[in-house]
Amino acid sequence: MTSVVTQVKTQPNFELLVTFANGECKQFSMLPYLQYPAFSPLNEPGKFAIAHVANGTVQWTDDIDISPDTLHLAR
Repeated sequence: MTSVVTQVKTQPNFELLVTFANGECKQFSMLPYLQYPAFSPLNEPGKFAIAHVANGTVQWTDDIDISPDTLHLAR
């Protein structure tokens, strides 16, 4: 499966509202991921809010992004 993110909005409590190229929208919680070293910098004040779309996925920095398939397959 290849999912392509076209838009992302950050929400309170480390939630993302993600829109995909097929028009589908999903709410995704990053809260469980913040315990992992790769995502722990998102706990820093203001860091989570800089989420943006880059190359069809959600990215925060050059080093922090999340797979669009992970976002799409979430329930």
